[in-house]
Amino acid sequence: MLLLGIDVGTSSIKVSVIDAQQQKCIASAQYPDTESAIISTQPGWAEQSPEMWWEHVQKAILLAQSNKNFDPKDIAAVGIAYQMHGLVLVDKGQNSLRNSIIWCDSRAVEIGDKAFDVMGHDFCLSHLLNSPGNFTASKLAWVKQNEPDIYNKIDKIMLPGDFIAMKLTGEVTTSASALSEGIFYDFQCNRLSEDVIKYFDFDTNFFATVKPVFAQHGQLKPDIASKLNLKPGIPVAYKAGDQPNNALSLNVLNPGEVAATAGTSGVIYGVSDVLAYDQQSRVNTFAHVNHTGEQKRLGVLLCINGTGSLNRWTKTLFGAGTSYQQMNAEAQQIKLGSDGLRILPFGNGAERMLCNKMVGVHFHNIDLNLHTRAHIFRAVQEGIVFAFRYGLDIMRENGMNPSVIRAGQANLFLSQLFTEAFVNATGVPVELFKNDGSVGAALGAGIGSGIYKQPAEAFSNMERVKVVEPKRNDYEPIYQEWKQLLNKQLEVE
Repeated sequence: MLLLGIDVGTSSIKVSVIDAQQQKCIASAQYPDTESAIISTQPGWAEQSPEMWWEHVQKAILLAQSNKNFDPKDIAAVGIAYQMHGLVLVDKGQNSLRNSIIWCDSRAVEIGDKAFDVMGHDFCLSHLLNSPGNFTASKLAWVKQNEPDIYNKIDKIMLPGDFIAMKLTGEVTTSASALSEGIFYDFQCNRLSEDVIKYFDFDTNFFATVKPVFAQHGQLKPDIASKLNLKPGIPVAYKAGDQPNNALSLNVLNPGEVAATAGTSGVIYGVSDVLAYDQQSRVNTFAHVNHTGEQKRLGVLLCINGTGSLNRWTKTLFGAGTSYQQMNAEAQQIKLGSDGLRILPFGNGAERMLCNKMVGVHFHNIDLNLHTRAHIFRAVQEGIVFAFRYGLDIMRENGMNPSVIRAGQANLFLSQLFTEAFVNATGVPVELFKNDGSVGAALGAGIGSGIYKQPAEAFSNMERVKVVEPKRNDYEPIYQEWKQLLNKQLEVE
């Protein structure tokens, strides 16, 4: 029996086919092989086409089948992971009404900040656990204010994964986890937030039927099944945002367990059973994949927007024709501290952990007679690591003190330099695993469809690649210097 996982990323779509019994990936594909563009018609704006995602999902599924080493008809369930916080709008014919306003878009920050002030900081944080900020609710309010013709045509609002599930099944559903990431969910009352709906004057009919994350979110339509060589009627049995899903893929489900990822964005995600919050909403809390009203499982999320996106930008400008592996090798030839070069890695929209400020990327102390592109390659990775350390210290202030962090051996965690710098700068060991988002989505489908009776069964064959332990604290004085540069920049902002 096989499971199909789909990961709707910002850069590309990744799919994996898993042998349910062995929990092993037998086929995977990514489409496109170059990174998908983010549409930015104004500073701070970021959009992508939902129809582009759907086209790429279909191509990735067919590409995974091209090696012909499995029978697509043996796939018994589908799971979907997706980039969080994106706003997708569809009409009654299930047609998208505009590009999705995605996670790193900052146009609605002022709208969210005003809502935070008017509704009351204490109320928002204690009931919603986040300021509305630039999350999905504020993006919908922006459409209402600025694009009334589109707003008046809305039948349903959804997140990116909901859109792909709708295309596969014709059904639109949501979950407490999805509503919480959009700031539509009241944790105190365990329901759609009446206060947010009332404040923004949204139509409650915009919101789909609420189901558990692990549930049947529709069955594959016959015409789509035929087009994708799949069996009609198989369920979409799991939908989750990319960071809760990354945690699931690493078997991070219980209080105190912590996951990390360093893809387009950088995230540390810890599980808690306490309705706690940061007074400045610099880290945010969402319903985890296994959260229920009776058993609280909350994901405390630190996000750094400019992580892999900065590394990609660096490669484009300074490493044309060079692979990421070559960049990492060159960076390792430079000594710790990059000979004084410091980089603030914040150039991909408003940063939540910096109180929604748009700080930008800053290079400090460039010496034209000393620094090479290899210095830049290393300083970028060190700057990203220091941003992680800065954010982790915020999490520590709020009671999240990980003794170990689990991560997939992917993206920046493929770099030995980055991984060792992360461990030494934070002082926390990292366990690396082979799992990725699409594998996690496939395993989630196995849980949601009942193939696995308990979540633990989905990870019975999970193999750890290695553990990286802290060995030196040489990064501390360099980090403190970096932090001073950041604080000075925050004063300017």
